[in-house]
Formats: sequence, C-alpha cells, structure tokens
Amino acid sequence: MDGPTERTLEALGLGEAPATDPLRYPGAWPAESGLLDGDLLLPLDRLVYEDRVPVLAVGSNACPGQLRHKMRRSGIGSPVPMVRTRVTGLAVGVSAHVSRLGYISASPVEAPGAVRELFVTWFDAEQLAVIDASEGVPLPYGNYRRAWLPAPVVRIELPDGTELPGAYTYVNRRGVLHDGSDVPRGHPGQRELLTELLTSVPRLRQLFGVTPGEFCARASADARLCELGTRVLAEEKLVTTSGLERFVRGRPTGGPGTGPPVPPPLR
Repeated sequence: MDGPTERTLEALGLGEAPATDPLRYPGAWPAESGLLDGDLLLPLDRLVYEDRVPVLAVGSNACPGQLRHKMRRSGIGSPVPMVRTRVTGLAVGVSAHVSRLGYISASPVEAPGAVRELFVTWFDAEQLAVIDASEGVPLPYGNYRRAWLPAPVVRIELPDGTELPGAYTYVNRRGVLHDGSDVPRGHPGQRELLTELLTSVPRLRQLFGVTPGEFCARASADARLCELGTRVLAEEKLVTTSGLERFVRGRPTGGPGTGPPVPPPLR
C-alpha cells in the first residue's frame, strides 16, 4: 500500500497549476478517482456525497494542482472528492474568451452520443463559492455561468455503474470557438491551440506576439489586452454556441444538495 510520500501531488505528477504555468493548461488529471486532501491524493471510501454538490469538470478544475491552488488562495484546506466518470452527451470545447490567467480555457459543449472520461468534483458550500468566484459566476459579466445538466441529456456513470441524475458544470457566457462552421471545435491543449490561432488570425499576433509563450506572458499581465483578444475572437466570427445555454438559469446560488427542485433518485 502506498505511503503518504507516494500519494503527494508532486510524486504523482499532479502538482503543477496552470494558474502559474498557463502553457500547461488544462494541467495533469489523475488516472483514477481520489480524495484531494491538501498535498495528497488519497483513495476514496465512496463515490457519492449526498451532502455535497456534484460539479463536472472539463478543464483545469479536474487538475488537482489547480484545485489546490484555488483553495489555498482562499484559505480552505478541507478535502475535495474527485470521481472519474464516464460521460455521454458532452464534449470539451474552447471558450470564446482569453483568460486573465494567460490561457484560453476549455468549456463544455453538447455532443449527443459522444463519450468522454471526465471528473465529477464534489464540493461543499464553502468550496463551491471559491470555484464559482474563480469562474466569474457572481459577476454580472463573468465568463461562466453554473448550469445544471440533467440526465438523460447528459449521462454520468460512476465507476460502480451508478448513474447520477445530473451535475453542474460551467457554461461559457460568451460561447465557444467553432471548427470553421457552426460546430464547436475541440480543445487540443494550450500550445497547439495557441499555435493554430496565432497562425490563422493576424490580429491576435498583433496583440499577443507570434508564439504560444509570448501569448501567455502578455495575456497574464494585462486584463485589458485579454478583453481585446476576446473581442477579436468574436469580430473574426470564430464563435458559436455551446448548445448548453438553455440550461443556464441566471446566477445559481445553490449549496449542498441543490440541483433540480426535486432531484430524481440515483439509478
């Protein structure tokens, strides 16, 4: 059985946070479910946490190093269960905004029939408030809104075969990038994505330089520049809808146990 040293994020290669190294976005994801407890990723004793809120992660919120970074900045040290799940009906798209952290983040898109391995993070009320704030949910013009995705539109199957009645995720208010038509494109990783965009969009090169490294350095140092870059993505007609906008209902304020007014039972 692994000892504490073998279970540290650094020993598992999960310690780096894209918030401090943008080119690594979305960061390293665990190979299996675990309990993020400070610097450790420990085995779980269960897969469902009725007193917590299930949130489906499609980007850096599935990276333990990023979660640790966010929680520590807010002085929160309580554990976060992370459950690897099989998700049908969802794909990982590209957010139509340039993040002030220096990268272009991922955003969920509706994709009927598509199957992906994603993480459900189970947050308590205090942790959920931190993640909401990091995604701009409380702000009138924040980039994301937290939305409840119900089954069977999105099917979330736990490792033991249990299916969740749904889960929250963060839907980008500005839309997502498309693949040349109205179809959302996938997120290939930060370096490849930025290389493609800088090659194909001269206005982005004028703002952010010619290499992914230059892009991240300039974006992470200048909020106004990020807003200009976001505007360029829209003006160049690179943006489409995610298909999940219909699930956004204002700015959610739910705590543990929230979801639909009467959540259906687990099955």
